[in-house]
Amino acid sequence: MPRRTATMLASTLVLIALLCAGVLIKVPYAEMSPGPTVNTLGEARGEPVLQISGRKTYPASGHLNMTTVRVTGADYRMNIFESVYGWLAHDSVVVPHDTLYPDGKTEEESTQENAEEFSQSQESAKVAALNELKIPVATRVVVSTVVKDSPSEDKLHAGDVIKAVDGTAVKEPGDVAELVTKHQPGEDVTFTIVPAKEAAAAEKAGREPEGGEKITIRTAKAPAAEEGGKDRAIVGIRAGTDHTFPFEIDIKLADVGGPSAGLMFSLGIIDKLTPGDLTGGSFVAGTGTIDDAGEVGPIGGINMKLVGARDAGARYFLTPDDNCASAAADTPSGLTLVRVKTIEDATKSLEQIRTGKTAGLPSCATG
Repeated sequence: MPRRTATMLASTLVLIALLCAGVLIKVPYAEMSPGPTVNTLGEARGEPVLQISGRKTYPASGHLNMTTVRVTGADYRMNIFESVYGWLAHDSVVVPHDTLYPDGKTEEESTQENAEEFSQSQESAKVAALNELKIPVATRVVVSTVVKDSPSEDKLHAGDVIKAVDGTAVKEPGDVAELVTKHQPGEDVTFTIVPAKEAAAAEKAGREPEGGEKITIRTAKAPAAEEGGKDRAIVGIRAGTDHTFPFEIDIKLADVGGPSAGLMFSLGIIDKLTPGDLTGGSFVAGTGTIDDAGEVGPIGGINMKLVGARDAGARYFLTPDDNCASAAADTPSGLTLVRVKTIEDATKSLEQIRTGKTAGLPSCATG
């Protein structure tokens, strides 16, 4: 065989081997890319995203778009070619797999966690919006979860309303732990509760749950002793808050998870409950978690969300304060970042956009 032919054959075989290796060898990375954006003032899959009944609403134009990020699944492993392509592409980012799925979470576990966070973000979005509009929202302390094989198992249940502990009324979830830990492990603690079914029936009837039954639970010792060697009493529940709204607010959006749409849901609710347009007809997108008090928190994948918003046509992007530096370092052309710390910041900035006074908008800076 001529040397030239042999060289070409050898080179071809090496190239084929490299191509096979690039496809077959898996690497511990995952990819993030821009996901769809959805106008909270509009429709998704043929039905309004925000559905409000029992209260006067107003038509709203413009856009208040929530943004999303696509990620490769927890069980998917990228090959070398995919990771290199992702590193070179401007509209995607490759990160260590454990960054998106820490502690070896499965795709099912991650999906469930995202669904729970999304549900909680909707609840907080409603509370924050109504608080901003000075519309009263009734809040109560409930059992969020019951630990398996704990003293509370089969005695307390998720959704039970906690009225009092040892006869002392509770107003915040933290009150429950404070009252329980006044006991020594092995002592009895008495809960006054309204069972979840009775509480749900009362809410459906538009009233606060009344009465309550007393349940005595023997405390156990926490798995680890606190500093100083003191044993801590526990009953094996996590307390949380539930809300009774004065009218019905439904958020209809499938196939979305995580808490990052909270801010935009709140703003959409405010826009629908107030006359006029919050945006003045402008295309505004944004992101950010929100709590009951209206505080806006940081999110992941900010740069991918900026790209998705710009591609959808957004001109302004409401950016959580803690994400500002990262967002400002790589802002797509034509998109103006607006820094927000609270829902009040966001509504004031929207007023500036609506009235054309954009020169004074709070901006994001690098570093």
